[in-house]
Amino acid sequence: MDTSSTGAYDALRTASRALATEAVHAGRDDLARQGLHAPPIDLSTTYPSFDSRGEAARIDAFATDGADPEGPPIYGRLGNPTVARFETALARLEGTESAVAFASGMAALSAVLLARSAAGLRHVVAVRPLYGCSDHLLTAGLLGTEVTWTDPAGIADALRPDTGLVMVESPANPTLAEVDLRAVAHSCGSVPLLADNTFATPVLQRPAEHGARLVLHSATKYLGGHGDVLAGVVACDEEFAGQLRQIRFATGGVLHPLAGYLLLRGLSTLPVRVRAASASAAELAGRLAADARVARVHYPKLGGAMVAFEVHGDPHEVIARVGLITPAVSLGSVDTLIQHPASISHRIVDADDRRGAGVSDRLLRMSVGLEDVDDLWADLDRALGERTRTPVPLRDAAPLRETVG
Repeated sequence: MDTSSTGAYDALRTASRALATEAVHAGRDDLARQGLHAPPIDLSTTYPSFDSRGEAARIDAFATDGADPEGPPIYGRLGNPTVARFETALARLEGTESAVAFASGMAALSAVLLARSAAGLRHVVAVRPLYGCSDHLLTAGLLGTEVTWTDPAGIADALRPDTGLVMVESPANPTLAEVDLRAVAHSCGSVPLLADNTFATPVLQRPAEHGARLVLHSATKYLGGHGDVLAGVVACDEEFAGQLRQIRFATGGVLHPLAGYLLLRGLSTLPVRVRAASASAAELAGRLAADARVARVHYPKLGGAMVAFEVHGDPHEVIARVGLITPAVSLGSVDTLIQHPASISHRIVDADDRRGAGVSDRLLRMSVGLEDVDDLWADLDRALGERTRTPVPLRDAAPLRETVG
């Protein structure tokens, strides 16, 4: 079978794959032909070449459209074979032409904003809530952008000639609020929609199928899945991917090859992890909703492994009393984490804006892991304390200069 026939066969074969199969095999399709089973880790920062004219031509080609240089690698800031495997796999899972990986989720979002600003489109329309650092990056105008905050129904009216992006997060961090992505995409018209899909993952939702041109992930979370890698990625069409690669090359927000390897490995178990954790989260959400010590439970119709709940008592005391559950920022790991958004992940957001977006001072955000659900409930039951419906006064935590997780 010649090369062109092989390529056509591979395209036909992968087009019909189920998500679980893609999660295991995408980005690894060439391994068996090379006599390999596990993907190799290429840690090289630079690569030898005796054809300097050819190198110059390939670099010129990259400068034109940001396409991956053909042939062997050139330099680690231009691209890395291990990272490229992860990018290929994530694009397959999200159903996009391409994906571009970065050193963190915030680096990925920054690259998108810089790409739009470079085109003279500095205005962003956004819907709250977003992850706290995303909110801060837009509100503070740190990259020269201007933001208009609106609800989903107001997106079309908020668009301007210089609007370069509409940004939503669904389910949102930390309230798990959901938006109709297809309706939002319609309201955007020709303006690209960026959907942060960190909480849902492609296991539960593929925003590109609903009209989003850009799909953002903090890959630190579910894609990695084990709390041991920091990364971000944008899944998109190849035209926009070229712009992002050029921004990544210029700014240096590259992903380390070892992180790329860990992410590729994490994707292989992503469907199993998300579905198992989601089943436990739904069970815990039901138990919390029936508990008199809990004022309100937030759990998305889409499902997922995230639960947010507001307590009648002091949320800081709940954090202090957990034992099995880890009181820590971030989410999406195999172990269950809990944190108080108003004190940490969303502390940097103005208090009135935070509360206006539904992030109350009594809200706790829990990322459910893979532990036994009854063990998790036993820990929550102890942490919630005495069964009383009498709200207790809260003392604000000390202000934080930065926000994480």
